[in-house]
Amino acid sequence: LRNIARCYPPRRPTLAELLEPVVEAKYILTPVLWKYLYRYAKKHQARGNGFGYGMVYPDNPESVARTLSARYYKDGAEILIDRGWDMAKGEVNFDDAGNQQHRPRRLTPRECARLMGFEAPQTYQFRIPVSDTQAYRQFGNSVVVPVFAAVAKLLEPKIHQAVTLRQRETVDGGRSR
Repeated sequence: LRNIARCYPPRRPTLAELLEPVVEAKYILTPVLWKYLYRYAKKHQARGNGFGYGMVYPDNPESVARTLSARYYKDGAEILIDRGWDMAKGEVNFDDAGNQQHRPRRLTPRECARLMGFEAPQTYQFRIPVSDTQAYRQFGNSVVVPVFAAVAKLLEPKIHQAVTLRQRETVDGGRSR
């Protein structure tokens, strides 16, 4: 596995490249859910715990998403997409109407497919025939496609060696050398 890095794509897409330019309102957190997640994170932060939401910033090319899990359909808290929420303003007046227009959103199933490597950024070749809930569960339970491909690439020569050895043993009548 020391050589696995050579099997990865030469460049990983940025989070911004994986995102749709416009999403339906259903993917934007409701004011009630956002307030709950925000307060929950603050409460645990004060206690020194790491519980809370994971905000990613599409404008930052170094931004990295947390792990997508099968529970993502519940509230999307692991990977929230920043839409310009002003944290300082939220501390003063969480319910500020202007700031509420910038509540974070969750990933769409299509964006989850891209994050997990099922399709390239801004393409639509991967068909998602299930509900959003089922898609979130399936993508959250999946292995990241480029990782699987890299491991397969590393195993390929070993598999060929094993097949060749097995064929030789068959030709030699099962005798080992």
